[in-house]
Amino acid sequence: SFLEMIKCCTKEDTNPSSDSFIKLSACTVEQGSSTQASVSWVNPLGIYDRGTSLWLEGKGQPEVKGDQQDVEAQGSSSSTLLSARVEEFNRKLRENPTDTQLWLDFIHFQVDLLRGNKMSLRAVLEKKLSIVDRAVEGNPASVDLKLEKLHLCKELWEPATLQKEWKKLVFIHPNSGPLWRKYLLFTQSLFSTFSVSKVNSVFGKCLSTLSAVQDGSMVSHPPLPGTQEDLLDIFLQQCHFLRQAGHTEKAVCLFQALLDFTFFKPDSVKDLPTRQQVDFFEPFWDSGEPRVGERGARGWKAWMLQQERGGWVIPSEPDDDDEEEQDDAEIKDKTWPKWKIWLDVEASREANHWLPWRPDKTKGQSEEDCEDPDRQVLFDDIGPSMIRVDRPDLQLQLILSFLQFLGLPGPSGKFSTTSSSNILLDDLTFLEEIPDPERPLTSYDLPMAGICAVGHMTFLSDCRRQAGLCKAGEEFLQNVLQQTLQLIPTQDQATVTLCWLQYEKLKVLRCLRSGNKRRLKSQGKRSKRLAKRLLKEPDNRGSLALWREYAHLEWLLGNLEEARKVFDTALGMGVTRGLNDPVLCNLCFLYAQLEVEQALNSGTVPTSKAVYILTKLAEGAAYTPFSGQINPVTILKARKAYEQALLSFLPEQSTGSNAKAPKKRHRMSSLVGCFGLFQYLTVGIDAADAVYNQAIQKLISWNLNSEVTDGSLRRPKVFADWESVAVQHVALLRHHANTNVFPLSRLRLALTDALSLLPSSASLWQLYLQTENRYHSAGRARRFFHSVAKKTDSVVPYLFAITAEQRLKQMLDSVQRSCLPGEALPTLPNNGLSNRIRCLFENATATEHGAHCPLLWRMYLNFMVCDGNAERGSGIFYKALQAVPWVKGLYMDAVQLFPERVQEFLDLMTEKELRLRVPMEEVDILLED
Repeated sequence: SFLEMIKCCTKEDTNPSSDSFIKLSACTVEQGSSTQASVSWVNPLGIYDRGTSLWLEGKGQPEVKGDQQDVEAQGSSSSTLLSARVEEFNRKLRENPTDTQLWLDFIHFQVDLLRGNKMSLRAVLEKKLSIVDRAVEGNPASVDLKLEKLHLCKELWEPATLQKEWKKLVFIHPNSGPLWRKYLLFTQSLFSTFSVSKVNSVFGKCLSTLSAVQDGSMVSHPPLPGTQEDLLDIFLQQCHFLRQAGHTEKAVCLFQALLDFTFFKPDSVKDLPTRQQVDFFEPFWDSGEPRVGERGARGWKAWMLQQERGGWVIPSEPDDDDEEEQDDAEIKDKTWPKWKIWLDVEASREANHWLPWRPDKTKGQSEEDCEDPDRQVLFDDIGPSMIRVDRPDLQLQLILSFLQFLGLPGPSGKFSTTSSSNILLDDLTFLEEIPDPERPLTSYDLPMAGICAVGHMTFLSDCRRQAGLCKAGEEFLQNVLQQTLQLIPTQDQATVTLCWLQYEKLKVLRCLRSGNKRRLKSQGKRSKRLAKRLLKEPDNRGSLALWREYAHLEWLLGNLEEARKVFDTALGMGVTRGLNDPVLCNLCFLYAQLEVEQALNSGTVPTSKAVYILTKLAEGAAYTPFSGQINPVTILKARKAYEQALLSFLPEQSTGSNAKAPKKRHRMSSLVGCFGLFQYLTVGIDAADAVYNQAIQKLISWNLNSEVTDGSLRRPKVFADWESVAVQHVALLRHHANTNVFPLSRLRLALTDALSLLPSSASLWQLYLQTENRYHSAGRARRFFHSVAKKTDSVVPYLFAITAEQRLKQMLDSVQRSCLPGEALPTLPNNGLSNRIRCLFENATATEHGAHCPLLWRMYLNFMVCDGNAERGSGIFYKALQAVPWVKGLYMDAVQLFPERVQEFLDLMTEKELRLRVPMEEVDILLED
């Protein structure tokens, strides 16, 4: 039979030299002989191994020493490696006991030991703590080691003990700005003891202590390098803390007071210590005199001088306008549920009542006439936070920060990530603003920030994107701009005026996107009137940057011929400066881009106008408007001029003077943009790509060398220019891919290379999402997001990764909802997207940099409830309170998502002293009326 034949073959196969079979290795032969011996009723063919035969017989397998030895060998090899690393750490620490970074590396290495030795988390924490104690004994002055200890003890100690240790640490090191910043973040995120007044007093204590260190009045501790920058950063952090807690009146008053304290200081008090200057400042603040931003403000210095002469002779003019008109019908619809009425009235008052209330003495008002006492700000609220800002660059930063707080775009137009930027991120618009397909080249140059303007922070899903502030707010802003422009040097005045015009352009753009033609027309008239008035001023007539903004404003409003006239006028004034003028390059670059876009939108191919503009720039001769002809020789000359100009800004060796490097870098982006676009229009995409790649490679090496040679290099300014070049490069590649046959792999490579080096760039991430959407393959994007998020402290990659997944989920949901009843659902690969998004949120909020990001928590809460997980969403809300208890927007989101618990949330806001403008009792009264 067939079975007997197989048995015979098995018996005959004992000769290893037989040619009719494949030769087996020694171990296989041994295994075969062992299986041969185990032929039985359960293994008649002898083909099962010993373990299977025993299993078939219902018996267990005896312990095999060889296998156990292999496992032990593997375990011992990994433990040997870990032991070797431990020994190496111990040796290095014996040789360098003062190397704090080595101690920190050894502490973090304990996580690897946890995995290798399967220790419990608590055991590892205690082991880390013992190492930290040893490290601190040898390095008692190291702040980093003490901070590491407090970070570890967060899991082991009670909040009261932890707070006590923090206080002790800042008492021992009162001159360390970075330490104070970490202490402030700890204080404002400790939910059990948090209240707005407590945290605000800690900010005051911090600023007054650092001011004493700066003055030299604290003899025990000398000021450390960067103390002035730290003081201003912490002051701005306090203002944004109050804004996020809803106390915008206090934040505005802080800015008003510091501007008066900085720019209008009487000469007689300038040499006194900061605390004594504050004592002299108090009578002025309490006098009822108009402050910065208010009509008729003269300043502290003028007031003090007049007081010495016996007070003002001329009484302040009565306000012609009536007091801000109250909307009689604050409740739009009384049939709404009470929680919705409360949300609407609260949001409306927040948008309109953010300015501090002051009694109008011409109308006989006094402090008692204020209906809401929280709208008044006392000197005790702002006095301890007054600091000295003496350096001109920091004074300009103060003014620009206040303007950005009021809604103006920042000087670079982009949101720069600093150490505290994750805490400030609270605006969803920078994730939602998708670039305009009609403006593929210029829509990335628009201002973008992750910080809500004052009065705009309501609830996350609020669709009302106001173009500007309320009427009183716009008047206040105009006053601030007019009053501060007189206080700074001409060069800084140009920067502030430029921000002003960009703000007007931003308002026009928002009206354009809203589709409201009537509002667009009225806003366009106001913005054009202001632009013309600013350009008529003597100091601004030659400012090409302002001419550029005005021309772009006209172009956005659809007045193309008028815009071209403005551009041509500006070029007639300044084109002879040539490629050495970065502002001129910027103007020509925008003009050429707009002409390319216009040709694309009108369906025509010719780009001669853009080539002519870029050629005249390189030529540097007198400018005449385009007549329709370009001499080919001038194109060749222009290319040569561009190549030489670029080489002069990109030297082979970047070891030159560091003083010149930042200036050259600042000139780079507009010049590279002009040359890249010129090459694209005259030669092709490969030539343009080569220009950008050369520039980016040099910028990378330049930045790395500068960081090594100059520790004081200001990274945000450097990265803003670098980001600008990268965005121009990718936008051009994307435009070409949309209009021609072009491998998308090259566009993706340019994007991934740029984002690996600039992971916080919102513009690049927007471009990345748009590009990956073409592939309909989420796997590649997920892997890339994960690799970038691991390497950066910024929370921006996580936010965009979550946005990408949510858009994919919305698309799948909409497809499934579009099916008719009874029709089979399309089988789309959902793959548990909800779980994936939830995991991304969990991973992001578990990181040190994501835990205190208000926007991340608000998005998480919103997602959970909208995904049908209300019970779990409630848990997320209370988890968020442990990390960001000061964010008023979070409570307002909760009211909208859990309306039945509105009173619980309002009680919580009252307990934590967040700004509540409309108590529920007032809603009842309004409903009765």
